[in-house]
Amino acid sequence: MAAHHNRFHHDEAERRRWQDPEAILAEIGLCAGDEFVDVGCGDGFFALPAARMVGPEGHVYGVDVDEESLAELRVKADAEGIGNLTLVTGEAEKEVLCTACADFVFFGIDLHDFYDQAKVLQSAMRMIKPSGKLVDLDWKKQPLDMGPPLEIKFSIEHASRLIEDAGFIVVSVSEPGPMHYMIVARPAGGEGNSADRSGSCR
Repeated sequence: MAAHHNRFHHDEAERRRWQDPEAILAEIGLCAGDEFVDVGCGDGFFALPAARMVGPEGHVYGVDVDEESLAELRVKADAEGIGNLTLVTGEAEKEVLCTACADFVFFGIDLHDFYDQAKVLQSAMRMIKPSGKLVDLDWKKQPLDMGPPLEIKFSIEHASRLIEDAGFIVVSVSEPGPMHYMIVARPAGGEGNSADRSGSCR
């Protein structure tokens, strides 16, 4: 069974007209030296800006089932001389890219795509630091001119419940644009100090 439903892809230049990855990553508090896991990274719309932002002392991990997209991301990273990127081809339900290493585990408009969200979030819990953040950026569950079909979108309430059932505490919900919501959560019982880092670096 595939790890995703039919994913909704965009040309990067077109997508940047309605979504700014650098602004979103800055809003969640991504800083130089951080460890960032991009679950369902595709061809790097968020992973590549994240790699630039965390710099040589940080690291970005990406996982996706689409080897062609990962190959595109590797070419772009190599062209820029970016060497702080580890990419894995596989199902996010099965892949744990590191253990308690991640300052951020990030889902960029794709949590609804996975065939088993509970397993994906369990993997996220294994990867995240006690002080880390889980970030779920996704489409609002409403009719829109673009995006996946309405029936596969998750409401904020449903996504929050999935995240909480996996052992996280939701600390904020925001709207980074008219079509999307963003849920930020931390591990229950964790240190929680990263929840205070939004919008600024140490």
